[in-house]
Amino acid sequence: MFDKVLIANRGEIALRIHRACKEMGIATVAVHSQADAEAMHVRLADESVCIGPPPAAKSYLHIPAIMAAAEITNAQAIHPGYGFLSENAKFAEIVEKSGLTFIGPKAEHIRMMGDKIVAKKVAMEAGIPVVPGSDGAITSDDVAKKVAKQIGFPVLIKAAAGGGGRGMKVARDASELSEALSTARAEAKAAFGDDSVYIEKYLSQPRHIEIQIAADSHGEVIHLGERDCSLQRRHQKVLEEAPSPALNADQRAEIGEITATAIRKLGYLGVGTVEYLYEDGRFYFIEMNTRLQVEHPVTEMITRLDLVREQILIAAGEPLSMRQEDVPFIGHAIECRINAENPVTFAPSPGTITSFHQPGGLGVRLDSAIYTGYRIPPNYDSLIGKLIVHGRNRNEALLRLSRVLDELVISGPETTIPLFQRLLKQKDIVDGSYHIRWLEDFLRQNPEEPS
Repeated sequence: MFDKVLIANRGEIALRIHRACKEMGIATVAVHSQADAEAMHVRLADESVCIGPPPAAKSYLHIPAIMAAAEITNAQAIHPGYGFLSENAKFAEIVEKSGLTFIGPKAEHIRMMGDKIVAKKVAMEAGIPVVPGSDGAITSDDVAKKVAKQIGFPVLIKAAAGGGGRGMKVARDASELSEALSTARAEAKAAFGDDSVYIEKYLSQPRHIEIQIAADSHGEVIHLGERDCSLQRRHQKVLEEAPSPALNADQRAEIGEITATAIRKLGYLGVGTVEYLYEDGRFYFIEMNTRLQVEHPVTEMITRLDLVREQILIAAGEPLSMRQEDVPFIGHAIECRINAENPVTFAPSPGTITSFHQPGGLGVRLDSAIYTGYRIPPNYDSLIGKLIVHGRNRNEALLRLSRVLDELVISGPETTIPLFQRLLKQKDIVDGSYHIRWLEDFLRQNPEEPS
């Protein structure tokens, strides 16, 4: 087992990794930008190293600075968290070549799943159902028209190297196809330096269902059930829950086994998430995230399994702490992503937290690194916390979530707490009958928060 781990991230996920390490008896090294000198994970870590100025490109994305910090502190392994360098195959290779352990998948799998076209082909070969679409990158408008005619309109043009909705456009008929292609290519080039795009069938009201997996170096692969991440705005997840209100036990077991079998064929190592669109009883592969997910706590709440601890064990060559037959699925969990944003316009709202009160009680968890007096910097993602509740069933979890949202106090910057209080009053949310476009439709039809 490792004696010391460097945490190559910031905010709540850095603190989450620190906690797991300390409970395993592992010393931690926090790296931070100048903007994060007073961050909670920096205060609590055994050692800390400033790796640069506030811009992420000069700090959290600056590989030489991170490797230098690992060298001077004699860290044995690096945990990348999520975002930043977590899915950077080059970084994973550099870590391993330097004689350290990358707490994550092999570089080959990060690279494989980072290219959406390659990932789709790999998924098909491994027996995972995929959305009908092009076999590879679209090389011309004529090829695009042929593919679109075969699968039928509407179609979705997606960046091969993309994510987060960038380089993604819908063409509802042939007259929109050419412009959608050129726009998607331009966005993909600007965002990812690669203008390759491909085409998929556009599903009208699917749910976003993802399967959490874990694989060790001893040939064991397990799935930990699904998360429903259908409540989204601009392709960014807002609320997640487990299990999905749309699936039954048989469907859960079937897609879980299909996913675990495919991951076993790939020889994958570590934790990861295979994401699907789900519509009319059918699953369609979207992508695989070769890292810890933001929403991993809802899976932890229903399985009682610490996913960060599992990552560290796997990286150290240890076996998984559970076999498939031992994985429990207990009750229901829901997570709200609390952002420092205006709850109506979603404009970022950095600034100093003047007061902070954390809710409590049975089945309540808040993953956050904020505190009274903490200054939210304007340089990074606006996520400041994840509020997670667990109940014996979905109704109990919803009632508990309503209660703790009223208890949670974050004064100073604006937050999205009022948005969730508003959403919990909507029948579709209470019934669990929403889809990936529900939230944007709701916000468009109800632009202002009712008084």
